[in-house]
Order: sequence, then structure tokens, then C-alpha cells
Amino acid sequence: MTENKSMGLYSATSIGIGAMIGAGIFSIFGTAVQISGNAVYISFIIAGIVALLNAYSYAKLAVRYHSAGGPVEFLLKGFGDGILTGGLNLLLWVGYVFGLSLYAKSFSYYAVTFLPPGSAPIWANVFATAIVLFFTAINFMGSKAVGKSEIYIVSIKVGILLLFAAAGILYMNPGSLTSSTWPSSKNVFFGAGMVFLAYQGFGLITNAAEDMKSPEKTIPRALYLSVALVIFIYVAVSLAVLGNLSVPEIESSKDYALAAAAKPFLGDLGFKIMAFAALFSTSSAINASLYGGANVSYILAKDGELPEFFERKVWHRSQEGLFVTSSLVILCANFLQLEGIGMLASASLIINYIAVNISHLRLLKETGAKSYLIWASLLSSLLFFGVLAYYEFVNSKLTLELLVIIILFCFSAEWIYRSLSGRAIKERID
Repeated sequence: MTENKSMGLYSATSIGIGAMIGAGIFSIFGTAVQISGNAVYISFIIAGIVALLNAYSYAKLAVRYHSAGGPVEFLLKGFGDGILTGGLNLLLWVGYVFGLSLYAKSFSYYAVTFLPPGSAPIWANVFATAIVLFFTAINFMGSKAVGKSEIYIVSIKVGILLLFAAAGILYMNPGSLTSSTWPSSKNVFFGAGMVFLAYQGFGLITNAAEDMKSPEKTIPRALYLSVALVIFIYVAVSLAVLGNLSVPEIESSKDYALAAAAKPFLGDLGFKIMAFAALFSTSSAINASLYGGANVSYILAKDGELPEFFERKVWHRSQEGLFVTSSLVILCANFLQLEGIGMLASASLIINYIAVNISHLRLLKETGAKSYLIWASLLSSLLFFGVLAYYEFVNSKLTLELLVIIILFCFSAEWIYRSLSGRAIKERID
């Protein structure tokens, strides 16, 4: 088999945008407004800056170590093989499970808006389960069609969002954005910690490094371009929503806030168009995460190495992992609340960002990165994790306790599995 390095800048950027937008604007916007109020767009800007810092760290590492293992390869280079690296990889997989659950749950909330008013609440669970099963079937069959369609899905949803933002800003009421009604700065930072999840898809670009024509050029450009474009889209859409709905109105329709915001200036048709765009966005996020992230982490956790000729769709190596992942996603989507899922997904992935940055500090001579930017990335990620932990301590101790249990489970499971199987995680490149 010969390697097919055909991925260019546009395709690589689409991977990051596809994962990020599905996780952000549609999934957690309403919940973020409950925290940050009409200053939510400031929260998106703050979170975006932290995302750019992390993207810089990832870019420098990926250029030096362009491996399909992505962040796990970076951890191996900095910490070596051991319980720490293995446990973090397992935690990364758990983060993808929660992220997929978030996308599935958000998909279901928008899907039910197409049903007659008063439809049974159970339909939300039915739609969440159905979308996960659909992509599970696609993965099981090994279809390449969905992977190729990702570029088109991303183009459609970005186009719809930009049109929505332009129309919404045109009809907006500037008075609704006045700083006199902003919440406390503490809440703005709480909101930034929450919406940081909206940017946690760019890392998937590094998993596709081995499929790129010129990874040294493509990876940094794709990372910076995808994050910058998503910041612009998030801020523009936030202004459009806040300019057409009051904060109480957004909170009352938080599960489908963007669709509700389109109604004042586009009517029922606008509502349906945005709901349809949400289905596109959450679907592409499920596609990107299931194909490009969860599979990598699971196979590394099980076998310690990826297939020699790595492709983005590698579930054929461990099909039981596909069913384990999908089953857990369905359970979380059906039995956990949206905010709780979002917090768990964000915290799990932030821990890995923190670890990657610490690893990077040990590899500065190899990557040539500017140390002050890596320190800024590390400290800002630590701050966001602290903000999330404090918010959950005050508002939902159960979610915080569940996070602690998950972390302990990941490292305990890694220690037990290593002891029983003798498995070690192997580096792919020198």
C-alpha cells in the first residue's frame, strides 16, 4: 500500500472548523448566555485568544513531530511512555466521548423543533440516539463518502452562519449590547471557560498530519486560519443573536437559541433554516470527532500503536472500540444534562492541553517555539480549568465529583491494563 498524501490547506482547515463550530455556537450558546449575559461575545474573544495560544503550541509540535497520533505523540516526546501518558490518552478519549454526547444532544434539540408543538420529550432522546447510530453504521462499513463530504458540510454551515450574522447585525438593536447591563467580570471569565469548549476541535488537524502534502506549511496555516475564522464567526453570530433577542428570551430558548434569534428578522423560514444549519453543524462535528479523534485515542489505548498506513478512519482495526465509544455516547446523551456534558468535555480536554503545554516546555530546543508563548498557553489553560472547577463547585458539585472520579478511573484503568497486558504506547516518529 502506498501513502496517499493528498490533504491540502482547505481540507485541513475544514477538519478544524467542522469540529469547532459544531461544538460551539449551536451546542452551548444558550448556556453561555446564562453565565455571561449580553457580554457573551467578550467571553468568546477571551476563549479564542487562549485557543490561539494553544494552536501555536500545537503547530510548533506538529511541525516537528507530524504524526497521526497528534497530541499523544507530543506527550510521548515530552514525558515518555508511562502511566501519565497512557492515562492522559485515555482521558482524551473520554473527552471525545463527552464531546460527541454534547453534539448528539444539541442535534436532538434542534431536530425536535421540526416536530409539531407538544410532541413527547422522548423524541429528543430518539434523535440523539439515531444520529449516533447513523455515524456508527457509516464507520462500521468503512465508507469514505462521509469523510469526503465534510468539506461540503463545513462550507454550507459556514455560509449559512455568515448570512445569518450579516442579516442579524443589519437588523440588530445596538442598545441591547450596552456594557451597563453586562454581568460581573467574574461571570464573563466563567463564560469564557465554558465557551472554550467551542474551540476544542482544532487539535484534530494534527491527527491528519501524515495525510498532508506539506505538513510543515499546512499544519500551522490550518491551525491559525481555522481558529481565527471561528473566532470571527462566533463573535459575529453572538452580536446577531444578542441584537435581536433579550437575554431572558435567549435563556428561555437556550437549547435552540440561534434558530429563535433568526425569527424576528427572517420569520418562521429563518427559524427553520438555522435549525437546519444546526443539524449540519452538529452532524459534521460528530463526523470529525468520531473519525479523527476518538478512534485514534481508543486504538492507542488498546494496542499502543496505530496502523502502519494510517488513515483517518481506522475503526477497522478495533471495531469493538467503535461500539464501546458509541454506546457510552448514547448513554451520556440520554442521561446527562447539556451543561454537565459540556463542562465534563471541556475539563477533560483542557487537562490534555495543560499536559501538552508542559510537555512542550521540555521540548523547546526541538521545536524552536518561543517559551513565553508556551508559558502563556499553559497558564491561561490552567486558569480556565480553575474557573470551570470553581464554577462547578459553586453550582454543581456532582459534576465536579464526577470529573474527579473519571480522572481517577482513567489513570487506574491505565495502570491495571498495563499490568495485565504489558502494553506500551509506542512513538511513531523519531
